[in-house]
Order: sequence, then C-alpha cells, then structure tokens
Amino acid sequence: LGPNVYSEVPDGGWGWAVAAAFFVVEICTYGILKGLGVFLQDLMEEFGESNSRVSWVISISAFIFTVTAPLSTLLSNHFGYRPVVMMGGLLISLGTISSAFSTSITEMYITVGLISGLGYCLTFLPTVTLLAQYFSKRRALVTSIASSGESFALFAFAPALTALKEHIGWRHCLVILGVFQASVIGCGLLLRPIIIKPESEAEPSRPKLLDFSVLKDSAFIWYSLFGLFATLGFFAPQLYVIELSKSRGVEQSMASYTLSVMAVAEIFGRLSIGVVLNKVSCRKTLVLLGCVVLLCLVLVAFTIVWEFWGLVVCCTLYGFFLGTVASTHIPMLAEEEVVGVQKMASCAGVYVFIQKFAGLAGPPLGGALVDVTHNYGAAFYSCAAGMGVSAICLAMVGPAKSGTRQRRRRQREEEEKTSQDNEQLDFLEVDFAQENSPAGQVVDPEEASV
Repeated sequence: LGPNVYSEVPDGGWGWAVAAAFFVVEICTYGILKGLGVFLQDLMEEFGESNSRVSWVISISAFIFTVTAPLSTLLSNHFGYRPVVMMGGLLISLGTISSAFSTSITEMYITVGLISGLGYCLTFLPTVTLLAQYFSKRRALVTSIASSGESFALFAFAPALTALKEHIGWRHCLVILGVFQASVIGCGLLLRPIIIKPESEAEPSRPKLLDFSVLKDSAFIWYSLFGLFATLGFFAPQLYVIELSKSRGVEQSMASYTLSVMAVAEIFGRLSIGVVLNKVSCRKTLVLLGCVVLLCLVLVAFTIVWEFWGLVVCCTLYGFFLGTVASTHIPMLAEEEVVGVQKMASCAGVYVFIQKFAGLAGPPLGGALVDVTHNYGAAFYSCAAGMGVSAICLAMVGPAKSGTRQRRRRQREEEEKTSQDNEQLDFLEVDFAQENSPAGQVVDPEEASV
C-alpha cells in the first residue's frame, strides 16, 4: 500500500488502522516491559543475583529504547515507517525468546536489554509519530485510547503470568511472550505513510532526517528536561509494587492484583485525559502539569501506607495519573505550545534520546535503595523526587515559549521597520534626482537611484 495523500490532516481515515496498530505495539513494548516485574524474584533466585543487578535487565532495555531514538527517526525518515517497525518487531520477538535460554543475568542484559530494547525503539517511536500526523482535532483523544494497550497488557498479563509461571516456569512464559510479540511485524504492514499536500503547493516539503535545531528552542529544552526526570517515575513503581505489597504482609496471590488495579486505573486515566484535552481552551501543558504534581504526591503516599486497601488506593491513583502523563508527553510535542506537528517527526527522536539517562538510572537506583535500606518503599522516594523536578521543568515551558514568541515578534517588527526605512530612502533619492535634473530631461528612476 502506497502513501495516503491529503490536502489537509484527515482526522481519521486510514489513521484508525494506524491507531489499532499502535494499540498492539503498546501491548508488546511498554506493556510487556513493565510486566516483567512479575519475574523479578524468579530471576534473583535462578541466578543468585541482588535486586539491583536484576533490575538492570529492565534498565538496559529502557536505556536502549531511548538512546536509539535518533537512529529510529533517521531510519524512518529515510526508509519509511513500515520496514523499520517490521524489523523492530522481529528484534523484540527474537530478544524475548532468546532470554528464555539465558544461563546468567549477563546474557539477559544482551537479549532483553540490548536486542529487545532496540526493537522497542524501532517499533514504538515511528508508530506514535505517524499516528500523530493522521489526526489534529482528535489527536489527544485517539492517542490516549490507542496508548491504553499498555494498560490492558498490565491488567491481563500480571495475574496471568503469575499463575502461569507456577505451572510451566518463567522460561516458558518468556517464550510465549516472544511469540506474541511477533504480531508487531503484522502491525508494521498497516503503517501507510501520510503526505499533507495543500492544493496551493506543488510539492510537499520533506522533513529533515533529524532536527537538532530545536536544541536552540528554550521551550523544547525545558520540555525535554521534564521528560528526562519524569521517566524516573515510569518504571520503578510497576517493577516494585508487588514486592512492596508482599513486604507489608500482603499474600502473594493478592499482591499480584495491585499491578492489575494500577493497570485498570491507567486505562481510565488515558481515556480521561484525551477527553479533557479535547475540551479545554487553556494551554494543554498546564493540564499536564497538574497531573504531574498529583502523581508526585501519590508516589510519596506509597512510602507511608502499610495495609492492603491503602496500597490499592495508592495503586488506583498512581495508575490514573500515570495514564494521563504517559499517554500525552510524546504526542504533546505536536502542539504549537511545544514544537508543532511539522517538526514532530524529526524532533521526537531528539526528545526520547534526552530521556535515556533516567531510563537507565531509574530501576537500578530504586534497586540500590532497596538493597541498602531493606525497604521496598525507598524505591518510591527516587521516583517522587524525579517527578517533582519534572513538574518544575514543565512549569517553565509556557514562559519560555512566550519569551521565544516575543523575541520573534520584535525581530519581525525590526525587519519590517528596516524594510520601510529602505523604501523611504529609495523614494527620497529618486525625488532628489528629479529636482536636480536639467529642465525637460526625463530621468529614469532606476538610473537615478544607481
């Protein structure tokens, strides 16, 4: 199937097929990556490793996921979204299946961390970028609904894998997950590129392969710092909430449901934020800021709650507000208050690349705090701290964007004033030449001004 050519953003059409593909991609990337927390204790016992060393499996995968974002953007802009996503699906499946045959935690660093991590990036980023290009007015709502695949995966896989591994073992569970992740290859076939070709233009402009010019935009810098620190709170809670529950007296069978509660609440959060952003008239980054602040407070609450129903409430609130943030922070790049839809395809890779450090540090930092304090609640402190700093950075996006617009407005006014002064000067030169020319001689204005 060739590219779809439209005179304006269709806000639908083939975009619904792309949304369905993104739903499956979310399940097979973020959904399964976060669900690997159910194997945490099994890996520690199998390989005789500490909590922090096992956490590096998730951390390396998240790091490769983000550090290869510019590569994903380059390949997508050069070869197209379809072949890149299909290759990513193959790598994800290959890495997960290979991890089932690992004999050491180091081998899992390579299989799940390196191979699957690269596949995650080649799959996720091109799909969400293309989806944002198919929608305009309904972008926030559609993206939120499609991104709920991650939450459905957590809701279904956490209790299912917990029960299944008791019967067939964690290795066979990973093989099943790897086979399922191969479905991403089929999703890649649905990614028809879109070309917006206004009737007044003969040829649409091609986006840059990778646009680093946004690093001069102070609003984009602040927004990227927001993404960097917010990432600290994206992975660790799902990774440690089951062990946190068990350490506070919750039975194994009940502890796995805390992750499911979190996943269900995240679905509602993703759907709710899509509706809200479609309705509000204020800056959308302000809505996102409110969600980030509340998410930070919930992370702190995890550290002071000691009974099951209190943990359920925390998981519900965390899942809801995580859904609002996780489903919008990348698509928000398409809003004019950040960089705009025209630059999103080239800037998304730069944005995700900047997140790499937090993706690498988050899970091991939480694991190290657990090893030192022997308290799983300590892992949530680092998440809350990162989320708090991210809120400050996000609050600076609006003022930075306003300052940039004012500077550009002053620059345009100065250019217009300079242009008007030059026109007046040219007129005076012509008039002066006519007054001083011999009587009856017609002076050509162009010659007089030379």
